[in-house]
Amino acid sequence: MKRRRSFPDVLAGGIFVLIGGAFVVGALGYELGSPLRMGPGAFPLLVGATVAALGLAIVVKGLVAGEVVAFGTIPWRAVGLIVLALLFFGFTVRGLGFVPASAVTTLLTALASTRVRLLTALAVTAGLTLASTLIFVVGLQVRIPLWGPWLGF
Repeated sequence: MKRRRSFPDVLAGGIFVLIGGAFVVGALGYELGSPLRMGPGAFPLLVGATVAALGLAIVVKGLVAGEVVAFGTIPWRAVGLIVLALLFFGFTVRGLGFVPASAVTTLLTALASTRVRLLTALAVTAGLTLASTLIFVVGLQVRIPLWGPWLGF
């Protein structure tokens, strides 16, 4: 009897292993600390190892008990808008500030779906921008300006 393999599972699991491994390698450049007094590298190390382990489990599942599934059509609009949103945030958050960069990023990702209407995307943008501002800037006290120097105020 021939084993069935799932190429999408193997590919997705491999991507998880690569991303998790990158986090582990990056975390090793920081002090890890001790279990009672964790350093700045401890959390990324744990998250990276967990992501890599889950990815490995997905690869094994895809190789051992996978379903024969073919890839569907690739949603290029979604891929393009999400990549554009991430690049936009990374390149503009210091110049525009957290609030406008988060808002544009959220709007672009919300519009990546062909099912989302503009009014819904705007509502999601407002809600997520407010929530992320409260979580990161107010709650976690990330040192980033709400409004950046490019806006002139």
